[in-house]
Amino acid sequence: NRNLPATLLSCELKTRASHDRDTAPGCQLERLGRSESLNELPLPCMPVPCVPHSPALSDGGRASRPDCQEARLTLPTTSPSAPTDEPTEIVTAAVLVIGDEILSGRTKDKNIGTIAGHLTDIGIRLLEVRIVPDVEAEIVAALNALRQRYSYVFTTGGIGPTHDDITADSVAKAFGVAIDVDPRARTILQSYYDGRGLELTDARLRMARLPSGSDLIANAVSGAPGFIIGNVVVMAGVPDIMQAMLLAVTPRLATGARMLAETVSVDLPESEIAAILAATQVQFGDVAMGSYPCLRNGRPASDLVLRATSRERLRDAVAALRGGLKL
Repeated sequence: NRNLPATLLSCELKTRASHDRDTAPGCQLERLGRSESLNELPLPCMPVPCVPHSPALSDGGRASRPDCQEARLTLPTTSPSAPTDEPTEIVTAAVLVIGDEILSGRTKDKNIGTIAGHLTDIGIRLLEVRIVPDVEAEIVAALNALRQRYSYVFTTGGIGPTHDDITADSVAKAFGVAIDVDPRARTILQSYYDGRGLELTDARLRMARLPSGSDLIANAVSGAPGFIIGNVVVMAGVPDIMQAMLLAVTPRLATGARMLAETVSVDLPESEIAAILAATQVQFGDVAMGSYPCLRNGRPASDLVLRATSRERLRDAVAALRGGLKL
C-alpha cells in the first residue's frame, strides 16, 4: 500500500441525495498532518471521533485571515519501510469546473481549493483551472484542450440525474466513444436504492450512464460513481461527494516530485522587502518565491513563500533570504 495524507471524514446529521442531494449523509473531509496506509483510512460517513483540527500553517497562497495564518496540511512523512528515493518527474493537472450555477454566482465553488491542496500534497502540480457553462460544445472544447496539455484533468459537476447534467455525454463526445448505462454502475445504484426502500427511477439511472471504456470511481457517500477515462477524472460537484471520490481515485494516480514550501514571515510591508526578495530570486532561479501581504496585529506585514522540489535548494534559499532581511 502506498502512503497517503491521512484523511478524516466527519459526518453531520443531515441528508442529501445521490447527486440530487436528498438522501445521503453529508460529509466533510478534514485532512490531518500525518500518514496512514490506504486500508487504514476510515470510510466516508462512518462514525469517527471528533479530532481537533490543528494542521500546520499555510505553506502558500494568499492569507485568508488578517493574521496571515491559513490552515494547511503538512506533507506526510516517509515511513521507515518506504523507499527513500523521491520521484523526480513532473506530473501536471488542470481542473475543469462545469456548471451554470458557478458562473452565475448562485453556488460558491468549494472544490478548487480542496483539489489544489490534495494534488500538491501527493505530488501533482495544478497549473490551470477553467469554469465552463452547461453547454456541450464548451465542455468538449475545454476538455480536449486541457487533456492534451496536462497529465490529468479533474472535472467537477454535471453528473447528476437531471436533464442539465451533461458532463458524461460531453466527455463521451470529446473521446469519440459511445455512452450507455454501465452494468457495474447500475448494480451499485440498484443496491444503494434497494437498501433505502427507494425505486431506481429513470432519472436516477441516468447516473449509471458512462462513456465506453470508463473505469468507476467509488462514491462511498451516495452510491452513484464517478469515472475515469484516459487521463480525465470525472467527479461530482457536491463537495462532500467530490472529496470522497478524490480520495478513492488517489491510489490510481501517477504522482511526481512534491513541491516543498517554506514561509518566511516579516512584520514589514511588501514595499520595504521587495528589493531583497527580488535579489534572492535572481540568486535562486529554481526556487519559486512569492510575497503575500496581510495585516498582523493591525500592522502591514508580509508572508514570503518559497517553493522548490529540492529540499537543499529550498533550505539555502530560505537562509539567503533571512540573511538579506537580517532575521
